[in-house]
Amino acid sequence: MSRILVTGSADGLGRAAAETLLSAGHDVVVHARSRRRSASLRPLVDRGADLVVGDFTERDDVRAVAAELNAAKPLDAVIHNAGVWRGRDVMPVNIVAPYLLTALLPAPRRLVYVTSGSHYDGRPSLAGVDWQGRGAGSYADSKLYVTALAAAMGRLRPGVLSNAVDPGWVPTKMGGPYATDDLELGHRTQEWLAVSDDPEAQAEGGYWYHRRQADPHPSVHDTAFQDELLAVLAEETGTPLR
Repeated sequence: MSRILVTGSADGLGRAAAETLLSAGHDVVVHARSRRRSASLRPLVDRGADLVVGDFTERDDVRAVAAELNAAKPLDAVIHNAGVWRGRDVMPVNIVAPYLLTALLPAPRRLVYVTSGSHYDGRPSLAGVDWQGRGAGSYADSKLYVTALAAAMGRLRPGVLSNAVDPGWVPTKMGGPYATDDLELGHRTQEWLAVSDDPEAQAEGGYWYHRRQADPHPSVHDTAFQDELLAVLAEETGTPLR
């Protein structure tokens, strides 16, 4: 069985993935933004899940979560699920936090980044990006960046299976009640890529939708764009990849 961190697992797709993996016998680490939010995870903790708490809009919180995880039993996989749809927290939560966790957690052999079909509308430019969250950021841009991050990690960390997953437009708190995709299918691909021994799940640098690979935005596999993104994030956070 694997040990898997699922970020943003207090509700929605993250909660569903954590519950499914725990029920399958895996060693799951759940994550909540605050102590208040973590109360909803008590049923999973009572079933054996470990809990970490940190507000991913705060870089010091991300660092503290990483330090806590590095001091515990090694992780086999991370599902980078935490995300926000709009507002000032878009860049800090959707791309800075996943980058920082990736840089600070070098051990996991499987990395799964939850992205969105909206990444096709992202701009492959890093000029003038508000990484600090002082103003509203572009959701589409943030998802293009995190999809490129997934592809870059598949290239730069030998032996690491790194992939991005589009869960579809599903009826969660973020997706809203009129979403048209299947909620169950929305979290199955993340789980499969995180733990499965199926040959098809041994992919790296892929972009997935419902267990099928698709072609992402052309910039995702542009190594120059990947390298520029990683360099900017390293400078912004003061933390290069290891």
